[in-house]
Amino acid sequence: MSKTIQCIVVDDEPIAREILENHLQKIDAITVVATCKNAIEAFNEINANKIDLIFLDINMPEISGLSFAKAINKNIKVIFTTAYREYALDGFNLQAVDYLLKPISFERLLQAVNKFLGENTSFKVKNTSAILQDKSNFIFVRSDRKMIKIDFCEINYIESFSDYIKIHLSDKTIITRETITNIEAKLPRDNFMRIHRSFIVSLAKITLFTNEFIEIKNKAIPISRSYKKEVLLRLESI
Repeated sequence: MSKTIQCIVVDDEPIAREILENHLQKIDAITVVATCKNAIEAFNEINANKIDLIFLDINMPEISGLSFAKAINKNIKVIFTTAYREYALDGFNLQAVDYLLKPISFERLLQAVNKFLGENTSFKVKNTSAILQDKSNFIFVRSDRKMIKIDFCEINYIESFSDYIKIHLSDKTIITRETITNIEAKLPRDNFMRIHRSFIVSLAKITLFTNEFIEIKNKAIPISRSYKKEVLLRLESI
């Protein structure tokens, strides 16, 4: 590709900007021109530079992401980044390239960038081994309006309650709005295992198991009938 995509990141949360910028720096096709904490800063950037793509938060003070997207040149494409599902229809009505729900994984971001580039365009990823190392060490989740870093080695098990999950750590429990299927996709398969539609466990934290349950920190976690064969085969082969 003859030139890179010139993009800016717009979000009022510093850690959200940092996470996105770190992800984007791993993609050769992308150049992050600036990160902005509000729409005013973003207006200044698009007036001063040729911007191709904006990663844009929706829920921002003074000027919302939706209002900002309506006001900019339509040649500048937008990928919305937000913690709120309810804005998705408004986002797509503005012909957004994609709509990413926080916390945003590198894989999901890559998918959105690929969508922008088009189905027939490929790009390289820098420092693949570093990406894999990052993926095997930690994840960010949203809790109490903050993005919290969770080391995989601290996770005992994860418990699902519909659209919410409890991540039980060594010293505390983190509650986040996420489905267990989505969080499962972000965990390294070598270290975690789904044993029930409502439970994922850390293999390293298992103290004993039977045909019916797994025990972690004196907590008996049920193995469901639909997962039993796969779970027992894996545990017996360790």
